[in-house]
Amino acid sequence: MRDDRLKGHGVSRTLLMAALLGLIGCGCGLMTIPPAAAPAGEKWVASWSASTQGPYPSGNASAQPVLDFAFEAPQRGARDQTLRQIIKPDRWGRVVRLHVANTFGTRTVTFDDVFVGLQAVAAVIATGTNTKVTFNQGKTQVALSPSASAWSDPIALAFVSAADDPLLAGRKLSVSLHVVDATGPMTWHAKSLTTSYLTAPGAGSRGADPSDEAFPFTTTSWFFLDGLDVMAPEDTAVIACFGDSITDGTASTLNGDDRWPDVLSRRLHAAYGTRVSVVNAGIGGNRIVGPAVYAPDAPSGGGPSALARLDRDVLNLSGISAIVWLEGINDIAQGATADEVIAGMKEVVRRVRAHGGITIVGATLTSSVGSKTAHGTPGAEARRQAINTFIRANGGAGGLFDAVADFDTATRDPSTGGLRAAFVPNSTIGGPGDALHPNRAGYQAMGQAVPLEPFVRPVAAK
Repeated sequence: MRDDRLKGHGVSRTLLMAALLGLIGCGCGLMTIPPAAAPAGEKWVASWSASTQGPYPSGNASAQPVLDFAFEAPQRGARDQTLRQIIKPDRWGRVVRLHVANTFGTRTVTFDDVFVGLQAVAAVIATGTNTKVTFNQGKTQVALSPSASAWSDPIALAFVSAADDPLLAGRKLSVSLHVVDATGPMTWHAKSLTTSYLTAPGAGSRGADPSDEAFPFTTTSWFFLDGLDVMAPEDTAVIACFGDSITDGTASTLNGDDRWPDVLSRRLHAAYGTRVSVVNAGIGGNRIVGPAVYAPDAPSGGGPSALARLDRDVLNLSGISAIVWLEGINDIAQGATADEVIAGMKEVVRRVRAHGGITIVGATLTSSVGSKTAHGTPGAEARRQAINTFIRANGGAGGLFDAVADFDTATRDPSTGGLRAAFVPNSTIGGPGDALHPNRAGYQAMGQAVPLEPFVRPVAAK
């Protein structure tokens, strides 16, 4: 689970059950309920996640509207306004909790009047579903100092009848956060590829309003919100897709949910129903071994390195049981040698193994031949091929990885060495594409290339 959990916090089963039924609040905020306090046979499971990457506007958003009217200045951040953010649970549950973070902030940020409901259309919330969210045993306000984060109290979603309700398949949640005063630099995830909605600065608390009249501005990023858990059976498997912009979904379809992790999710749910949950831990521009130091006052667009963020963004996910990892092409573009990238891979896997009980599938790097960036030089291609040779040779019994997802073979045109022509045009903004990021069709091929057996075999046996 997230590393802000207060281990050993005593919560009786009776108290927890009352909280889950919406009768009372449960002690969360800067702590969460320990696993021993969950109802018998259940646990918290990550259902959606957005890796925090730095302070706005450092990062690589896709199809971002002009935000000059929504936010007065980056250093001032949001001011007395409501952020209505749209997220898609990978697994539904009757009881959920939200995680908010001020990871890269420089001042205390206070949230109040937080609500979660079922999105109807745009910023409109389905009638009767908007639910008040509390923190720290029923408090309506939570204050996060710089670098702090918090879980909400458990939230009973009355409109969820069952996790496998077909009427909820593909539906999204609307999470409204009101920020009190000015936030200062805002912790964010730049590339959501999902449209969310913002009030004007100084518009006040509008989270209780299910209409969208107070939300004139849009964004394709998420701010402060980085996690949603559901209470689920304890044998539920959580698969994290870890990586850079090709995992984050650059060039896929805005609001289409067709990144390769989305395709993998649909395959897994078709096979195993609600016994799995897939979350995306990609960050556009991310690298394995760089930057050596990440500072919020001098941020890198790709966020902290995979090595630096592994614990927070992957190993501390609630219920984590497997990882599919695609990364290294940005290290190559920044001049890293194949040996340096491979050494970084070995260190990440060593730490995953030390954590215990997690399957890890390594993915080959897709081609960037033809790209006009540093990713597409002949030297970069030679290093990419060397890394892919290492990955292919180290999957399965006795290898570094438990299995390999051969994304390179699934997307490469053997006659050119680059991405297949049909996989290049950008699916969101149109145009010829960049010969680096696959489009919707390319991501579909990638999602189909992930072998299911390595991490679903334990699920199937249950």
